Amino acid sequence: MSSGTILAIIIIYFGILILISNFVSKKDSSNDAFFKANKNAKWYLVAFGMIGTALSGVTFISVPGEVGNPDLQFKYFQFVLGNAIGFIIIATVLLPLYYRMNLTSIYSYIEQRLGVVSYKTAATIFLISRTIGSAFRLYLVVIVLQRFVFDEYNIPFAVTVLISLALIFAYTYRGGLKTIIITDTLQTFFLVSSVFLTIIFICNSLDYSFTEAFEAVKNSNYSKVFFYEDYLKGNYVVKQILGGIFVTIAMVGLDQDLMQKNLSCKNIGEAQKNMFTFTGIFVIINIFFLSVGALLYLYAEKNGISVPMVDGVKRTDLLFPEIAFNHLNIIPAVVFLLGLTAATFATTDSALTALTTSFCVDFLGMDKAENQNKPNVVRTRHLVHVAFSLLMFLVIIIFNSLNDKSVVTMIFKVASYTYGPLLGLYAFGLFMKSKTVHDKLVPIICIISPLVCFLLAKNSAALFGDYVIDNELIIVNGIITFIGLLLISKPATSQTKF
Repeated sequence: MSSGTILAIIIIYFGILILISNFVSKKDSSNDAFFKANKNAKWYLVAFGMIGTALSGVTFISVPGEVGNPDLQFKYFQFVLGNAIGFIIIATVLLPLYYRMNLTSIYSYIEQRLGVVSYKTAATIFLISRTIGSAFRLYLVVIVLQRFVFDEYNIPFAVTVLISLALIFAYTYRGGLKTIIITDTLQTFFLVSSVFLTIIFICNSLDYSFTEAFEAVKNSNYSKVFFYEDYLKGNYVVKQILGGIFVTIAMVGLDQDLMQKNLSCKNIGEAQKNMFTFTGIFVIINIFFLSVGALLYLYAEKNGISVPMVDGVKRTDLLFPEIAFNHLNIIPAVVFLLGLTAATFATTDSALTALTTSFCVDFLGMDKAENQNKPNVVRTRHLVHVAFSLLMFLVIIIFNSLNDKSVVTMIFKVASYTYGPLLGLYAFGLFMKSKTVHDKLVPIICIISPLVCFLLAKNSAALFGDYVIDNELIIVNGIITFIGLLLISKPATSQTKF
């Protein structure tokens, strides 16, 4: 498929999203609509739309790409099983708490439980974590667009990033969450459709029926799911499942982004229906993504296609777009492009809205009654939205100059450091009801914990007899934070016992 065709499809795609945004936000672009979708979102739309937000371009490209590694194969599914358990814990433990306290920002719980400094610390951790994580995800799709479209027009990488962020800003700055619930539903439809259609196109190219494709994947060297031979390695099943549970609790349950969508439902019952439905779909979709990966490598073997190289390094992230754009016909290429675009931008638009919400609520107090009717409050929100778009731009540019690893690996590694303190803060708040903390000391604990974890991860093989710390690093981080909070704790008053 030519670069001009790809560009035309992207322009049409974003034109549709901007039209939807204008229609949805025409009657109401207030802060209540932006932050909470007026607390009137349909649970089934939220559940379906969350698939696109949770999966992202990382799942779309990096997960299938990593299937070709003999030490990984379907290892990611172990992590997905942990994710599913984590979602159930969120639905049964955290969501009831958030609804009972009628929160707009989930970090308001920390303010009431531990104090103002702890609250600002938790919100700051989220802002840093989500900015970095979302920038990594957007980076993945931008390098694909750069390689297959904008390089041909000699457009610099930085300009490609700016164009991408400007398009996202254009359809999110007015309606926020109210718009995103609708646009993400559409984008998830494109994402899910592209997965199934890609499998059909590759099966046809390999002359496989669905039964033959299943057998080929099962009997290939790419489909091993459970790794239990060596507990010292990062792919060990218990480590992956535990990591999946706690990464999910931290990155979803303690993250304003996905929780903001859950809090837009009318009541706790609808929010829980949303989470349980979403969990089932999430597991099934990931099975298909991994199957796509195996089929891609089988197709590459048959047709003599090598994993693309960038600066002398194999980039498995680029195998899927390489096959879709250069080796299949135009319809599979269009399907891939729509799926990739939907997956990545559904994540980034949601993240920008959550970042804006968190800053406006947690630092500017826009949800407080005395601030809601102040002049220019909506204009201030727009400026915050612009600021986070520019911040994400800077992070992507920096990451592009440093990255030499698979993006999916990098995202979860960074999450283990940044979300670990949030895990410790909420664990302390929920389980140590008779204690609170010396509030001003909390930021110190939340800085020390990731630093200790970094040293442990760097030297784990030497310290623990060849044991490699992997996704369970977030658990260690949370425990260290929890212990640190215990060391600075004091008896709680009746007002701080939740």
